[in-house]
Amino acid sequence: MTPSGIAPDNSTESQVLDQDSIRLAEKVDAIRQACNLQDLDALASYATSKGGFLQDELRRLAWPILLQCDDNVTESNLLSSDELPPHVDEEQVQLDVNRSFVYYPKCKCSEDELSSKKSDLSAVIKQVLRNYPMLCYFQGYHDIAQVLLLVLGHKESALAVSRVSLFRIRDYMLPSLSPAVKHLQLIPAIIEAVDQPLYHHLAGIRPFFALAATLTLYAHDIQEYSDIARLFDFLLAWEPVVSIYLFAAIILSRKKELLEIPLDEPEMLHFTLSKLPCPLDLDGLISSAVQLFGNHPPESLPSKIWWKIPQCSVLKTSRNIFDAQSADTAIKLFQQQARQLRNEERRKKVLRFLWSHRRTIGSVAVAVFIGGMSIWIRKKGLDSSILSYMDRLKSAFKGYL
Repeated sequence: MTPSGIAPDNSTESQVLDQDSIRLAEKVDAIRQACNLQDLDALASYATSKGGFLQDELRRLAWPILLQCDDNVTESNLLSSDELPPHVDEEQVQLDVNRSFVYYPKCKCSEDELSSKKSDLSAVIKQVLRNYPMLCYFQGYHDIAQVLLLVLGHKESALAVSRVSLFRIRDYMLPSLSPAVKHLQLIPAIIEAVDQPLYHHLAGIRPFFALAATLTLYAHDIQEYSDIARLFDFLLAWEPVVSIYLFAAIILSRKKELLEIPLDEPEMLHFTLSKLPCPLDLDGLISSAVQLFGNHPPESLPSKIWWKIPQCSVLKTSRNIFDAQSADTAIKLFQQQARQLRNEERRKKVLRFLWSHRRTIGSVAVAVFIGGMSIWIRKKGLDSSILSYMDRLKSAFKGYL
């Protein structure tokens, strides 16, 4: 009772709770209906809105639709691991699987249950890699597969992992991580487009701090299952480059904290940037990332950084993720980019060789040039004094470079 003897009126609070419950129930029904109709645009909208798909039951309906996991499409069916030879990276896969399920699910699993989950995770990863042996496993890939396994279950997750591998993180499964590094260069470009003071404050820090998070779709860094599942709602509903915009949004949200770190402490800046903020306001960050993407699309970023991304990159070939995409097309794009990487590496080796032998090469080049000129002068029957001068020049340059 209140001091006046009148009981407090809780009707307003009850009405608010009732309205929240009604809105929640309406959203659940709307998501179900969008799944039944396979309305991709509606699903993307719900995935972006507060709370995403809300619960795993709805994710099991929505995620396969967003990933175009259609069992009726022959090319989408994966062969059993038993029908295929082992993948070259399976030893590393097993090492990582042994370290899996550290943060979630947070339940009192028995040793047998935990062992069963790890066995399922290992089987899913190996099935995908054996079906697509050109894909190179990277440490942290198991974190992505783990989230898909926990939500979708063993039977449904293998196809989902393969679709994510081919159409979301294909660049990260190439023989080199250089494409991933090129992705990271988009982050400072986004910051530059939005906030010049912060950009200049961070200009001395290379964006490697974002590698672990972006490489694993944040599954390596986020420790709460509800958070990573909700974030996957968003990431699976948008094109791959939005993952980069999300990290830029995280940096911008920490502007005050970052500006307080002195420029003469780059190690502290790098350390702070490499750790996600806690607590993590995912809904707010998602909203900011979408706004960033809308206001500063990749094509508009400074220094023409977007044009340095290869045309066969997953960032460019998956601009419209709801277009029908075949596994065969993804494989061809992978092979094309792998060839480009090999050619790029050859060019780098040639340049390194030329630079390390520049003195010798310079001497040879000068000698060849002068020798050629001497022959030309003799053929033309020009003044012998010119010929004598060329011989002296040749002797002077010999061994100089």
